[in-house]
Amino acid sequence: MVKKFHLTKEGVVEFEKELAELQKKRLETANAIKTAREMGDLSENAEYQSARQDQERIEGRMDEIKHILANVQIIAAPKSKAVGLGSTVTLKDSKGKELVLQVVGTIEADPLAQKISDESPIGQALLGKKQGEEVEITRPTGNTTYTVAEIR
Repeated sequence: MVKKFHLTKEGVVEFEKELAELQKKRLETANAIKTAREMGDLSENAEYQSARQDQERIEGRMDEIKHILANVQIIAAPKSKAVGLGSTVTLKDSKGKELVLQVVGTIEADPLAQKISDESPIGQALLGKKQGEEVEITRPTGNTTYTVAEIR
């Protein structure tokens, strides 16, 4: 059974952009390999070795992205009033400070961009919560209790 990768529409677009950029880099790398071959002895040609390593890295990443896109399942907008995959959640702590997070699949998770995996501890704590409910989130600085202020 092939694993499905849960992505938002935006996540699919980002992977498609990355694939297009890698295809351009692949052409540049192929030209670099051709130029390095023309220099002669390949066993001691650092430019050639470097270009081959770049080519292998690019090809590997392209294969990975193609596999993801071939097995993608687009995250549909949640139909219920509870937090689910694809939900953007606004949380408020006791001091009124807001935290906005989007629950996404693991492949698209980026904590720095406020996109958290549905499999992460925070994602797991949020799944199924409804507006007005409290959720306790454990952080390195300690536990914080938030109220689910909005789900969209």
